[in-house]
Amino acid sequence: MKNKSIDKKNFISKLFVKITRKFGYELIDQSNLNIPTSNRSANENLSKSGSKSITVPLGMTNITNKINSLTIIIRSYTFGDTDNNQVMLDQNKKRIFDAPKIEYTLRTIKSVINSCEIAKKFFKDLNIKILITDDRSNKESLSRISNLLANTNLENKIINIGKDEFENDIILKDTKGNDISPNMKSNMRNILKSIEIAENENSDLFYFLEDDYLHTKDAITEMLFTYEKISSQLNRELFLCPADYPYLYSTIDNTRLFFGNMSHWRTINESLITFLTSKKMIIKYLKELKLMGAKRHHPMELQLHKIYEKEYCLSPIPSLAMHATNINTTYGLPPNFDWKKIWDENSL
Repeated sequence: MKNKSIDKKNFISKLFVKITRKFGYELIDQSNLNIPTSNRSANENLSKSGSKSITVPLGMTNITNKINSLTIIIRSYTFGDTDNNQVMLDQNKKRIFDAPKIEYTLRTIKSVINSCEIAKKFFKDLNIKILITDDRSNKESLSRISNLLANTNLENKIINIGKDEFENDIILKDTKGNDISPNMKSNMRNILKSIEIAENENSDLFYFLEDDYLHTKDAITEMLFTYEKISSQLNRELFLCPADYPYLYSTIDNTRLFFGNMSHWRTINESLITFLTSKKMIIKYLKELKLMGAKRHHPMELQLHKIYEKEYCLSPIPSLAMHATNINTTYGLPPNFDWKKIWDENSL
């Protein structure tokens, strides 16, 4: 014989769940942390893109700054790779793992593709485009990059930069009066190209990226959810940096802490030229961003740092990306991060 009291209890529970779901609330069973309204666990990603950000136990943030499109611009520099070039820009230091430069470029692109494809599971209507702005890579390197891009359904394109592009825009001496090197000129030419694309491309967000940043699988997802959430909370556009650089711990600076989607984020006053921001910010600070590619400052990111005096730039803790530089540089490998794991995960 059925226990009518149990049936009645189950009926009431199911009815309550339906009513709760209708009003947009979430219920959590504290005994097992299950959420009956969505058949998920409380420690999973509970946010819904463009709608709401949910953090247990902080509650819900309504999203007012929905992201519809993201353009990722990866600046590729492998033209010296015929000599197995693996040193850092304008330096003699070798990179971690002592691999040819093209290997870092390929693993960066692969990690970004993988991270974007995971993000698409949460941002189903989001238009993601990956652009590679390449400065004179050899045919073999370009072929390997093309083959990698052919394995994704994400919109992508390789844009080849001519040696003489921006010839009249780049000042050949730095702010100290010294001649800039061919490598630095290539770097500046590529920066100008990426800013030019962003100026003319229609996209809500742009992610400017050097070709030696390997991303965690959840990096793009976390950055997108965090941008939506915190920009909605503050009612202003932001800059996001994907890396937790070691040099950020070399001084004692005041900072503000935010909780993004699944990670902590803090305000920073400096970053390298790998950052995510909105089209609105690019137009607002177009002159300053172009100046980074036109004149060699010390540090090179000086114009960005001046912008951060007026705008929020946030960096994640722990890091969402590994800047694959020399193991001893403070501008590279993030602390408390499994560098070898992310390197192996993105092998080709």
